[in-house]
Amino acid sequence: MDLSQVDFSNTWVMITYAAAGIALAATAGMRAFLPLLVLGVAARLGRFEISEGYQWLASDMALITFAVAVIAETLADKIPIVDHALDTVQTIVKPAVGTMVAAAMFVQLSPFHATLLGLAVGGTVATGVHLAKAKARLLSSLTTGTALNPVLSFVEDVVSTVIAAIAVLAPVLALVFIALLFGFAFHRLHRRYLVGSHVEPAPHREEPR
Repeated sequence: MDLSQVDFSNTWVMITYAAAGIALAATAGMRAFLPLLVLGVAARLGRFEISEGYQWLASDMALITFAVAVIAETLADKIPIVDHALDTVQTIVKPAVGTMVAAAMFVQLSPFHATLLGLAVGGTVATGVHLAKAKARLLSSLTTGTALNPVLSFVEDVVSTVIAAIAVLAPVLALVFIALLFGFAFHRLHRRYLVGSHVEPAPHREEPR
């Protein structure tokens, strides 16, 4: 797809591209390399145009590298202890990926401004999702002795894949799905840790005189 063929004066097209970038950045918070692979494939198939300076994401070498990285990350995240080490390293990697996938979708901006906006939006979203994911994994390790960690990892695989797919096919719907998902998670955590931890004070009993 030629960039000149995309009508970015159309507000809906701009919203669609921005939504796709934000949704892929959220995916990066769970799986660092999956959104890069999905975006690169989508660009190669003509679904999206990529911003100038980020078109290398759709190159053959990039796609092969991303595919290998996705497989390696998915397998490593299933191994207890290794998953925590992976979370530590990816505290830097995931915000960078979130920045790239978001900036790549701001095609109506110059490369410099696209990168700045990608950092502010995509980097922030990816960081927030990553920290929430790492905290959930740590709580799992502390409460189940890492026994539940592979299960959580599989759930993250499914959720991140679904979000990435929707981000390409229906970007705005992907944002709605993410909002509902986080709203549900927040509600469950609020009920479990805040409401559940509330203890009614014992009734005051007067001492007999």
